[in-house]
Amino acid sequence: MSANNKISVERNDAKINFACDLAQCKGACCTMKGARGAPLSDNEVDEIYKAFPVVKRYLSKEHLSVIKKYGMIQGDTGNFATQCVNEQACVFVYYENGIAKCSFEKAFFNGETEWRKPLSCHLFPFRQSYNGTRQLFFEYIRECAPALERGTREKIPVYKFLKDALVRTYSEKSYEELSAELEHDKGKGE
Repeated sequence: MSANNKISVERNDAKINFACDLAQCKGACCTMKGARGAPLSDNEVDEIYKAFPVVKRYLSKEHLSVIKKYGMIQGDTGNFATQCVNEQACVFVYYENGIAKCSFEKAFFNGETEWRKPLSCHLFPFRQSYNGTRQLFFEYIRECAPALERGTREKIPVYKFLKDALVRTYSEKSYEELSAELEHDKGKGE
């Protein structure tokens, strides 16, 4: 967590209307095709190992088999990611009524762990780039079209939808400053 760091995000990206609609997308962000899973910071690797004894009970035999064979994490220092199943689902995904969900988040909401999930997942659809400072940008994927529709219908800008993740990543003060700036822009008709 970068307490008291200013949230660096393009204003237009922060104002995009977005609110996940799991009934429509089925948790597509957790099952995107690719050889790598969720990007992880180095300290998150320790959190994953610490939480695994709790979250493994939520995982399928197939996912546990992949973990046994390939491990939970791939990559090296500064470039870690979660392991994938068949170059698609994150190895920590479980399915509930056909919807891909995060086993870490389930354990967190059940009061079994203190760590919620990787920041890259919590911040999605914001992604982070590092050019000397952390810059957030909106990543559009077609599977999130229902989230854009719901956000527009319910008038929820992505920065409000991601409040918990932004506070966790930066601080409450940084989030309040961003919110005030964006509300000020809105008041000016921008």
